[in-house]
Amino acid sequence: MTSKYLDLSSLHRRFASLALSCVHREYPNKIAHVLTSDADIQGPRRLTPAFYGCFDWHSAVHGCFDWHSAVHGHWLLVRLARIDQTLTNECCQALRQSLTKENLDNEVKYIDNNQRQAFERPYGLAWLLQLTMELDEWSKDNHQIYSKEIHQWRENLRPLEELVVKRLSSWLPKLSYPVRSGEHSQTAFALGLTLDYAHHVNNETFGQLIEQQALRFFAQDKFYPFNYEPSGEDFLSAGLAEADLIRRVMRNNPDKFIEWLNNFLPENHQLPSSLEPPAIADPSDPKLIHLAGLCLSRAWMLEGIIHMLPENHQQRHQLSELSQRNAHAGLTAIDENHYEGGHWLGTFAVYLITRRGIN
Repeated sequence: MTSKYLDLSSLHRRFASLALSCVHREYPNKIAHVLTSDADIQGPRRLTPAFYGCFDWHSAVHGCFDWHSAVHGHWLLVRLARIDQTLTNECCQALRQSLTKENLDNEVKYIDNNQRQAFERPYGLAWLLQLTMELDEWSKDNHQIYSKEIHQWRENLRPLEELVVKRLSSWLPKLSYPVRSGEHSQTAFALGLTLDYAHHVNNETFGQLIEQQALRFFAQDKFYPFNYEPSGEDFLSAGLAEADLIRRVMRNNPDKFIEWLNNFLPENHQLPSSLEPPAIADPSDPKLIHLAGLCLSRAWMLEGIIHMLPENHQQRHQLSELSQRNAHAGLTAIDENHYEGGHWLGTFAVYLITRRGIN
């Protein structure tokens, strides 16, 4: 899909370089952190020793203790190490430093605290499960040089994985209503990532819980008002994320999904112009650059929806063209000179170009 616009091998190198340059850069750093005692007054590396990177590039003066960005930055490295052998060695060097048993055990100690029940819920926790899934798949690949290490990283991550699944399993039944925001709190996006994980590891109990809650939240939605999107700082589409989640839930019943989708789309089946790529007024603004991420996530969500449609579906071509335009806009908006987008947009780009949510 995106190879129409850009060379994929050079994109792999570019986005790997973004992550490699920052996953172990501790400062500058801005911590959002619940203090439970004086002992919690420590630097990022001590608080969360696996996922502490501040994701700063070049001469930017802003920093951010984005645990979720650190987590999905590591996902990016695992993903590219798996699919591009020219990057495997470099990516493994970084992963070797982060994914030690000691580091990940300390991550568990930090998160497993009554004052941190909502820590990174649901966005960061969903990406942690994506990282787990990627490592688990990689551990089953034939990598003779790194296989022992990959298996060890996978095992090191298991206690944190179990804590995250337990926490989400406890929280979901108590969530009375879905959060339909275009940012980290959104429910549909996180459920999509976690459902992929549950399917992969054959956790039927967790998968059934996610599917039940997804249907409870979204099964009756009709004529979604796409013209209300986007908000000015969105990096996710609430409407498309919902549809992308439901196609996962109904993955074995495409006819049922098409029936749901026909009810969900606008009554005249003409998607509004608001789903066209937005203008980004200032790519150095940490909130306004969210719109570049919106383009990337829209593109992969549309591709997921298209994947469930028959070749003769009346909207297949329209959705495909819309996906292409958003993909092109999002990929060309990424600028290494601006930390504000660079520290996370590479992950969204790699998720898109490698068709992670589909394959």
